[in-house]
Amino acid sequence: MSGLLRDEDWEILVRRIRAGKCTPFLGAGACYGVLPLGGDIARQWAEKYEFPVDDDKSNLIAVAQYLALQRDPSFPKDELVRMWKKFPASPDFQDPTEPHRVLASLPLPIYITTNYDDFMVKALNYKMRDALKVLCQWNSAVKDYVAENPTTFDKDSSFRPTVANPVVFHLHGYVPLAESLVLTEDDYMDFLVNVASDPDLIPPQIARALTGTSLLFLGYRIADWNFRVLLRSFARFMERSQARLNVAVMLPPSANSLQEKVQDYLTKYYQNIDVRVYWGSVKDFFAELKEKEQSFSDE
Repeated sequence: MSGLLRDEDWEILVRRIRAGKCTPFLGAGACYGVLPLGGDIARQWAEKYEFPVDDDKSNLIAVAQYLALQRDPSFPKDELVRMWKKFPASPDFQDPTEPHRVLASLPLPIYITTNYDDFMVKALNYKMRDALKVLCQWNSAVKDYVAENPTTFDKDSSFRPTVANPVVFHLHGYVPLAESLVLTEDDYMDFLVNVASDPDLIPPQIARALTGTSLLFLGYRIADWNFRVLLRSFARFMERSQARLNVAVMLPPSANSLQEKVQDYLTKYYQNIDVRVYWGSVKDFFAELKEKEQSFSDE
């Protein structure tokens, strides 16, 4: 099967992690088993609010857009915040295989997430690391919130994240600040336009991480629109760092001949933009990463 990392890729990735030159991106799959996936929420809303397009009933972005048009733009975000209160406050960080805990154990200064939860900050705090939650100020509501609740990162442009004081950059917002969420089709379009037109929306500390480290995408699916938006948002950074290895951990498609062709195509597609694909679960990836770290321990 194509798309497996080579030993040379593993060696580079392990070295970059040890040197703090790796930046993880967390997608929804990193919370699998703790929070419902977007498709589950979409199907629930589609049934409850009579979403009319059968083919899109598992597409949270499309269903959220429908609710925004039927009610008002804030309605799906408010619904999501209300729903969030029913779920666990955090994963089980006592589990040594829990993805956020594994990531918090790595000596990295910056983590980026497109998830709305604050599990990464909590995991870092669990590992006795003083983490800062930083929001991408992609709209005026987030800018107003940050102005009223600035962190050290926001107040001091010379602040440098460290292993002891890392930053978790919330690209698409976080609960409970409903206005910060990138959720509907309109939100994603506005986000892309605003990030493209205002380079300052990506702080210099984050921009340096994008150009100067290996990027590790975790918990995204092949068909995720937000993953494609993510790559498009950071295309200008990744183009300037073409010599660096970037890795995306993705679940493989269903095992049939057509899906394997899709997998092979996507493997080659991502390689063209310097992203190697590891086909498997986040937990599988971390288990193999641990083995590779041990195998390179004497080098």
